Amino acid sequence: MIPVFEPEIGEEEIAAVVAALRRGEISGSFGKSITDFEEHFAAFCGRKYGIAVNSGTAALHIAVAAAGIGDGDEVLLSASTNIATALAAYHNRAVSVPVDSEVETWNLNLDLIEPLISQRSRAILPVHLYGHPVDMDRLMEIAQRNKLIVIEDCAESHGATVRGRMTGSFGQMACFSFYANKIITTGEGGMVVTDDAAIAEKLRLLRNLAFSKPRFQHLLPAFNFRMTGFQAAMGLAQLKKIKSIIEAKRRLAATYNRYLKDIPGIQTPAQKDWALNVYWMYAIVVHPQFGLDRDGLIEFLAKSGIETRTFFCPMNQQPFLRSQSGYRDVPCPVADQLWKDGLYLPSAGRLTEREIQQVAETIQKAHESQRRV
Repeated sequence: MIPVFEPEIGEEEIAAVVAALRRGEISGSFGKSITDFEEHFAAFCGRKYGIAVNSGTAALHIAVAAAGIGDGDEVLLSASTNIATALAAYHNRAVSVPVDSEVETWNLNLDLIEPLISQRSRAILPVHLYGHPVDMDRLMEIAQRNKLIVIEDCAESHGATVRGRMTGSFGQMACFSFYANKIITTGEGGMVVTDDAAIAEKLRLLRNLAFSKPRFQHLLPAFNFRMTGFQAAMGLAQLKKIKSIIEAKRRLAATYNRYLKDIPGIQTPAQKDWALNVYWMYAIVVHPQFGLDRDGLIEFLAKSGIETRTFFCPMNQQPFLRSQSGYRDVPCPVADQLWKDGLYLPSAGRLTEREIQQVAETIQKAHESQRRV
């Protein structure tokens, strides 16, 4: 079996976690690993402050809360995304407004944002999908013109750049995930980065039950979203490797591109000339010329021991969002098609060229099997 992903964990991470445990860094309240990880990761992103939490979902949740978004407010977001993006709005009693995808990059289509803005619109949550960045220069112009808060969802884009500038360095806040399959991992975990000292302090309160002075008097209805010290120690070890991890991802993508380029009906990932794509997952879209639909290809690959995943079900199709008071039924035909036709292939940076070639040859065989029918 060639798995869809395997994390890059070595002896350095194991040693870092053991050392943190020996120092007693069990909870999220003791030791230096958390503050060191926050400082170094924020610097990597080009931001002043980092606030570590226990998941990327929690990062999105407290970012929306810290922005003061609440009852009945609308949040425009990428239609094609993990459900965590929309949950951040939903659990803060705000309404998600899905923005359909671009055909080429699969990110939210910037041409569609302004027609969707209403008097209730408060923020935009762009998602840098599968590692290709949104054109944040243009998005920030739209947001500033319409007085909207920008919270970047960078769960899949650690190290991706827009005209040389890091994703996560544009919005008022940006949220990262360190889940097991992300560019770097702490097993579970996330972080919000920002340049605003007041927002950073509010985020710290929100993640830690809003303990203040006196300790057990709470001014905010906060959450327990703390990261543990030994997770942060692992994150520091991973962060030292991030450049080599991204280089491996980009080598993997270049190899897939070389082997898949002549197979009809297979759309490979884009990289715009202003972007650096970190290829969190190597995703493809299956078009009719291939001769077999997406689900048929997934089945064909599975029989050959090759694991895959589908694209995300778009936000305009999510039942609980559609039933929410104030929901707007926004058509998202491109995101709908990506959900029907998109999948990602094995994407671990440690895959050999022979394994990538094996995946590509199996896709070629699937295409040829239809030509013989």
